[in-house]
Amino acid sequence: MPAQVQNIERRDVFEDLDARSNSHLKQCPSFKPLAAKPPAPVNVWAPLSVEEISDVYKYLKSPSRSLNLTLKGATPSDNSVFLIEALRPAKADALKYLAKPNHVKAPDRYARVVLHHGAQERPVVKDYIIGPLPISKRTTMKERTGVYHRDDIPYEARVISYGAELGAMTTQLMPPLAEAMQALLGGVGVGLANDTITAEINGPWSIDGSFRRAWLFWKRSVPGQFMFPLNLFMYVDMSGTDVSQWKILKIIYEGRSFNSTEAFLEAFRNGELKPQPKEVTDGPTSWGTRARPHPDLKLDLDHLPGPRTVPFAGLRFRVDEKRRYISWMGWGMYLGFDREMGMSLWDIRFRNERIIYELSPQDALAQYSGANPFSASTAWLDRWYGMGQTVRPLMPLYDCPAGSVYLPATIFDGEGVTKVTPRATCIFEMDTNRPITRHAGWGVGDWGAVKGYVLVVRSISTWDYTFGLDGSIEVRVSASGYVQASPPTPEEEPYSGKIFRTSRGALHDHVVNFKVDLDILGTANSFLKTSMAQEEVTQSWFDDEWGTTGIQQRVSRDYIQTEADSRVNYPANFQGGYSIVNKDKHNDFGTVRGYTIMAGPNPIHAAVTGSPRALRNANWAGHNIAVTKHKDNEHSSSSMWNQHLPGNPTINFDNFFDGDSLDQEDLVAWINVGTHHLVHERPPYSDYPLQPQAEDAPHVRTTTATTSFTIAPHNYFDSDPSLDSLNAIIINQSGDPKNPLIYEDYGVDQSMTCIPEKPKPFEYTNPQEYDADSKAELRRSFFEKRSGFAAGRGDL
Repeated sequence: MPAQVQNIERRDVFEDLDARSNSHLKQCPSFKPLAAKPPAPVNVWAPLSVEEISDVYKYLKSPSRSLNLTLKGATPSDNSVFLIEALRPAKADALKYLAKPNHVKAPDRYARVVLHHGAQERPVVKDYIIGPLPISKRTTMKERTGVYHRDDIPYEARVISYGAELGAMTTQLMPPLAEAMQALLGGVGVGLANDTITAEINGPWSIDGSFRRAWLFWKRSVPGQFMFPLNLFMYVDMSGTDVSQWKILKIIYEGRSFNSTEAFLEAFRNGELKPQPKEVTDGPTSWGTRARPHPDLKLDLDHLPGPRTVPFAGLRFRVDEKRRYISWMGWGMYLGFDREMGMSLWDIRFRNERIIYELSPQDALAQYSGANPFSASTAWLDRWYGMGQTVRPLMPLYDCPAGSVYLPATIFDGEGVTKVTPRATCIFEMDTNRPITRHAGWGVGDWGAVKGYVLVVRSISTWDYTFGLDGSIEVRVSASGYVQASPPTPEEEPYSGKIFRTSRGALHDHVVNFKVDLDILGTANSFLKTSMAQEEVTQSWFDDEWGTTGIQQRVSRDYIQTEADSRVNYPANFQGGYSIVNKDKHNDFGTVRGYTIMAGPNPIHAAVTGSPRALRNANWAGHNIAVTKHKDNEHSSSSMWNQHLPGNPTINFDNFFDGDSLDQEDLVAWINVGTHHLVHERPPYSDYPLQPQAEDAPHVRTTTATTSFTIAPHNYFDSDPSLDSLNAIIINQSGDPKNPLIYEDYGVDQSMTCIPEKPKPFEYTNPQEYDADSKAELRRSFFEKRSGFAAGRGDL
């Protein structure tokens, strides 16, 4: 049926429904949440406000500090402020306050400040603690100690400004290469606004902080630039603070190596170098964008909006936006947010009992393979790039459904600007449309179902924390974005898949580490291993026709006693598992109570070991699960500076395992999720416009690039807690032949209907920015702030 006729049909239906609906239906309740009631009036993990950041900033620039700070436009040779954020309190202090919030004062509030001391004779990065806040005569500034595994934070490991530092490098080093670039690559990249090619820089840049060298990879400066590789690579030395001393050490073009710019230019002028194929430099680019690849294709009824969830009875979760607290169906939690890894969850309780003290992402490793120097030497650690700092506002109706509640995030961006990102987090209840339990039977009370509602707390649009009525929590990470492409050369075939005639998607792994500080009925917990094994048994009652032995499984339960044995992988065929339990607490049947760690899709750990580029800085990625005794000075498995210190990192996860007992101690589980990203190939074809795009181009899909783990009750309850939900039904026989079945729905009207709020027209709001000095709002669009130098991170 033609689309026009379909539209007329549907319009008539809509108009008829509107006429009937308006005659008797009421307006649905507002999509505004009811006020939550936090167990304590102070969120001790809350991020700093704009005002608090400004006050700390002013404290730092005071002449009495003698810090000689360059507040705007700092260069590598200046002293500058990189980070201002909240320092989280010691766990013991937080628990003491949470236990008696009406009688115990909340822990003093402190700021964590990172300064780049580039003006010193020996430049260095330093981490400071400033507090208590608000700023007063009591406020002091001291260096943060006891949390790192080396005495210094090398200046060469610092987080940089892509615009200031790498832009300056491009402007200085690339102009002599402009003629060769134009002739060989069909474009020029010399640090100007009209550059037609751009560079991406890899990581890590050093093994121990004694130097800073990186590979540059050139690409076309077009939308989706990650997908348009040009076969030119440069090894640059960015050591020291004097940009004028930075230099190109090596150039690789079409696989040929040159040890200097002069040698490369000499080969170019002698006609030894062939230009890139025309299709590489000037070929189609729309396939690398989100434009519909087949504009003439019309999917049946796709012109209509799809179904959406409507909370007809109003929102069933509560939010305290000021305190960043959420509650739903017995669950409650505080939210935090930081520059390095974004959203974190704290004091997670179910039915008034703390299950988890801290649930937070720690770092994300992406390790690549390839025949080119860029892919072969890349092992990203996203904590350095700042997953919280780079969070963009979520898109209503696309990232989050109607009825979502959004919370902002406040971050100091390292350039004297405080950024407030609206819609950094969304919260919504969702009907999974799959009952959480159900059974069809005949006995009294054994036939029925419980509706499968969940609460989702989402950030970065693809990072979900999902809470169930059964007391379970799923942590899911889904990747989407551009893959890192390699040139389409034969040498790349073992390390990639062809995604276009001019591009190959590089093979790589993602591993994301989470800290799960479980407190099962207190802080005294143990690490339980459950195993299954096959056995042969003989019983007196075995029948002769079946033989005298039987083959079956048996279960064994053993406690892992110390940290010496606490780095583990899921058992083969998942025949067993791991739990955190409290040996001193039992359910009504005498079984120890606990929570188990369950693998979801893609339960991987790092596949590559021993690489010098991920030697000791990402050793948290080597196993599925690791468990340690809680220590405040082991607050994270990684640090932002680990990216460029693989040989001697600021935090070496190996050092956490020093033989501590795990028997009824305060335990922390470090859990990995991830994917082996095997980029798919497409079948051969000849004419691009008539062919479908490869599945991983332009963007990775969340349907396949997804991974998760679940924390679920393990004999924690005496029965399934979801059965307490009123959104359920029981079917029984009535004994009346005319009406043989009777239903118990607990008085919840599942047919409740009303006229919902009309979703607002789509609008995307850029982050608000404030001058950290004056708190005055800055007016810059995203495109004005965007650097032309590629930061490098694509699909996560």
